[in-house]
Amino acid sequence: MRDMRKSGTISPVAFLATVALTFAAVQTRAAELDEVRARGMLVWAADQEGGGPHVFPDADAPGQLTGFEVELAGMIAAELGVKARFQQGQWDRLPLLLGRSVDCVINGIELLPERKRDYRCSRPYYAYALQLVARRDGPIDDLEKLGAPGPGGRWRVGALTGSAAEALLRSRHDLEVDVIGYDGTIDSLEQVQSGVIDAALMDDCIFNFYADRFAELRAAGRPFGGGYYTVLTAHDTPRLAVAIDEAIGRIVADGRLKTLYDRWDLAGRQQVLALRDAAEIPAADRRSFARLAAEAMPMLLASAGMTVLLACLAFPLAVVVGLGIALGRLHGPPALQPLLAAYVEVVRGTPLMLQLYAIFFLLPKVGLALPALVAAIAGLALNYSAYESEIYRAGLKAVPTGQLEAALALGMTKWQALRHVIVPQAVRLVMPPVTNDFIAMFKDTSVCSAITVIELTKRYSVLALSTGRIVELAVVTALLYLAMSWPLSILSRRFESRQERAA
Repeated sequence: MRDMRKSGTISPVAFLATVALTFAAVQTRAAELDEVRARGMLVWAADQEGGGPHVFPDADAPGQLTGFEVELAGMIAAELGVKARFQQGQWDRLPLLLGRSVDCVINGIELLPERKRDYRCSRPYYAYALQLVARRDGPIDDLEKLGAPGPGGRWRVGALTGSAAEALLRSRHDLEVDVIGYDGTIDSLEQVQSGVIDAALMDDCIFNFYADRFAELRAAGRPFGGGYYTVLTAHDTPRLAVAIDEAIGRIVADGRLKTLYDRWDLAGRQQVLALRDAAEIPAADRRSFARLAAEAMPMLLASAGMTVLLACLAFPLAVVVGLGIALGRLHGPPALQPLLAAYVEVVRGTPLMLQLYAIFFLLPKVGLALPALVAAIAGLALNYSAYESEIYRAGLKAVPTGQLEAALALGMTKWQALRHVIVPQAVRLVMPPVTNDFIAMFKDTSVCSAITVIELTKRYSVLALSTGRIVELAVVTALLYLAMSWPLSILSRRFESRQERAA
């Protein structure tokens, strides 16, 4: 419960278990065409955090959404005789909403063989290319420049997590790049501009839309590769999928799609010509579980190692800082005590994700750019230090005051008495709850994916959506979390048993 209160999210193990239990029920709850028309509403999902020109808040009316896909969704819904209703979701997990809370996904979803295998894909409605973006004063002028190491070694290149751009970068073994996954393309542009990463790869329409906002960046080389956007629907809604296909066809045929793209400066005529010549993409084969395990297990184990590294480096820092705060609040100078109390309340009163964003994305604006791993460790340590301080404060107050008085009577200074008499006793008292917090930190590391650190939960999410094996990978991931937390649970119970015997 504690980790749910802190981060505002369900723990990774509980999330994985929920996905595993509910996935089988998806087929019975998907909305078909008749149900959509009966309710008079087409529910479509997108991630407004991704920004323009797809879906983003209107600057003149922040409570409303705008973007060419917002208008496209309205057109498709009108063709079906209903209204469009938007549903927010995280971009790389939008397909998981199909058949549960949404009817379709319209958000720059690339038409890939894996998606044709796992979902129903509409005819293409937009043709995109990939664009490499770098700083104007930097050495990167095209993709081939990344074939050799840079001045500092391997280049750091950002891409939207789960996108075709990320997949291309990870598949190009001839490039000397470390791929950094971001939850939003704007985040990657911010990081390129501040110098945290060297370049970013994204759909050309996104950079064209934000080029004026990021005047210090430039298109490094010409657009290349690319593909088509498609509307996703669930496998068990064939009539809805056909109706959406027909709606897009009518929007293309009567010229409304061209007009829409011209209004958003997206080269309407070129788009219509590209869509007319769009080639059929075959569906990918479904891998056997043995092959899936052989390919996925090394990546899951490596990500589990990142989870262990984050927890094992951040928690000792949190304990040291928390103990110092507790001592300062109980025995420190009176002028310092209100400041320490305010720190605890501010940290406990704000979400961990917001704190991580402030450390990783805001500090570079004032000239302090931390690597993602360092930012993640610092964020976890600072967040947990507030909770540890309260635990240690309770432990220090549980030690009888006579212990401190006796130590002072023996000639010790106050700080000697605290160090040699009070703190050791308090540490023994609080070991069980501190160990429980260590277990909770293993699960809270999942939040660090928001600042590009790929830990176990994020790796599961990416693999599950790319392979379509949601349940099997959920079980494997849950077992890995259990393997990490179970020894700590045993350790906590041993501490409790020792205290009971001592009592």
